[in-house]
Amino acid sequence: MKRLKLALALTVTLAMTAAANADTIKVGVTIAQTGPAASLGIPQQKTIALLPKEIGGQKIEYIVLDDGSDPTKAVANARKLAGDEKVDVIIGSSISPSSIALIEVASETRTPLISLAASARIVSPVDEKRKWVFKTPQNDSLMAEAIAEHMAEAGVKKVGFIGFSDAYGDSWLAEMKTALGAKKIELVAFERYARSDTSVTGQVLKLIAANPDVILIAGSGTPAALPQKALHERGFKGVIYQTHGAANTDFLRVGGKDVEDTILPVGPVIVAAQLPDSNPVKAVGLRYTQEYEAANGPGSVTAFGAHIYDAGILLTSAIPAALNKAKPGTPEFRSALRDALENLKDVRCAHGVISMTPEDHAGHDKRSRVMVTIKNGTWKLIQ
Repeated sequence: MKRLKLALALTVTLAMTAAANADTIKVGVTIAQTGPAASLGIPQQKTIALLPKEIGGQKIEYIVLDDGSDPTKAVANARKLAGDEKVDVIIGSSISPSSIALIEVASETRTPLISLAASARIVSPVDEKRKWVFKTPQNDSLMAEAIAEHMAEAGVKKVGFIGFSDAYGDSWLAEMKTALGAKKIELVAFERYARSDTSVTGQVLKLIAANPDVILIAGSGTPAALPQKALHERGFKGVIYQTHGAANTDFLRVGGKDVEDTILPVGPVIVAAQLPDSNPVKAVGLRYTQEYEAANGPGSVTAFGAHIYDAGILLTSAIPAALNKAKPGTPEFRSALRDALENLKDVRCAHGVISMTPEDHAGHDKRSRVMVTIKNGTWKLIQ
């Protein structure tokens, strides 16, 4: 009799545990906590502690893996998360090459993916595979337009370009050719380099020989500082522009005095305290900044951590609608969550106001960018 009671009690306990697990929404995360893109992935990993623990009355469980800035490892992580862990959504990765590699996994497993990388190729065009993919960073095209507009207003006529020799650099070169062409600005030279390179002397000498008025560096994280330091060492006196991929404190630390007066577009969160009170992003940007710096120290906030914070905001907005249609842990819930993400409108995030459509899975507009310069080792809003 005692054995029967124990068996029944165990059965009930197991059933209750299974039910509880079934109601838990599992969020898989693969980010670059190590490798060349670690300065992006580390603030993202630190931000996970700030993400919601419960949405729509359901517990949220985060399963976090390091992909080492390697697309192959990112794919292996995503397959583990979707297959073994049966997550409801995947967030990642930190860089464009890895995120582009994850498109196939998201499509095959029919699992929504929210990328933390910038390339428009991650979400555009929205085809049968990319219908499962969204992202929180601004598209390169939006930021390239801002750079070209600033150059035109400054009277720039000739531009040199050096960017990563991967999907990030490819996207930026293509977007800048279009943006510069629209402003009748000539691209006089372009060079490429790898994220892991330790010298770009040859590329820099070729750029300087082309005699550009300004040079744009299309890199991200700390590797974005390498060409800039080399340009200063070789005596380049023109203005240097960077992309929003350089907007983190490690770039400032590594670049030092060589990155003073750099001009770049960033998400408003980077200068939230400098924004006018009328800016629709200011309140969210300040909230993230205060929460992150309370945990990690003054001046530690970066654009990259804010990208995963915004992923949490999107999920907070989308999950309740998905819960109305299906239970977590099921293909139906993943599909409903995909649909809910695609239909989000006017969601205020740290980086901008996001409105998704079936044709646009980034959802940013001009409210998601501001131009800044670097003064005394910090970001200064250009009014």
